[in-house]
Amino acid sequence: MTDLSAFPITRRWPAQHPDRLQLYSLPTPNGVKVSIMLEEIGLPYEPHMIDIGQNETWTPEFLSLNPNGKIPAIIDPDGPDGKPIGLFESGAILVYLAEKTGKFLPKDPAQRYETLAWVFFQMAAIGPMFGQVGFFHKFAGREYEDKRPRDRYVAESKRLLGVLENRLADRDWIMGEAYTIADIATLGWVRNLVGFYDAGDLVDYASLKHVPAWLERGLARPAVQRGLEIPRRP
Repeated sequence: MTDLSAFPITRRWPAQHPDRLQLYSLPTPNGVKVSIMLEEIGLPYEPHMIDIGQNETWTPEFLSLNPNGKIPAIIDPDGPDGKPIGLFESGAILVYLAEKTGKFLPKDPAQRYETLAWVFFQMAAIGPMFGQVGFFHKFAGREYEDKRPRDRYVAESKRLLGVLENRLADRDWIMGEAYTIADIATLGWVRNLVGFYDAGDLVDYASLKHVPAWLERGLARPAVQRGLEIPRRP
């Protein structure tokens, strides 16, 4: 049996199946990137729900795996050279799983780097900007009388959607015919912006054509549908 005792996080969230990849997450736009990816590639894994509302990411056990205190994070008992490895940062995990399985990341070097550029576009731009719209429109920031911060992030989110709209004008997926980790990284954030954040009107989502069609295609994938609900909330 695989021994994961070197990872303190397993003391708080014990592995029932230590030979499987361990996922520590919550179905947020960042969290579902990894659960969708795991469902798509078919690797056996064991999900552990991390309750960010109860500040569980700031416990010593979780911080031992991700010093930044954010979900998602993983332990792969069968890492490089067959040794267990712990990873955090959703983009890094997507790249790791893609390279481990040879799926959803092109093998052609030019295509590979272009895919990674779009993954980093999500990480550096779409995630942070859409998240700020959520804060200022849906959460505590909505009570602020000064709407200039909200309007700044709304304007930038509209611009980013325009970038994505232009990219998808002549292709089904961000990289063309092939569905990749660039799509997996981005789907949950667009879905959250117009769904949970209820910001569709703010960012003029109805004026877009290609982004909504791409989102519909992505959400129709069975693995995406499953991944959006993992780990299941109590």
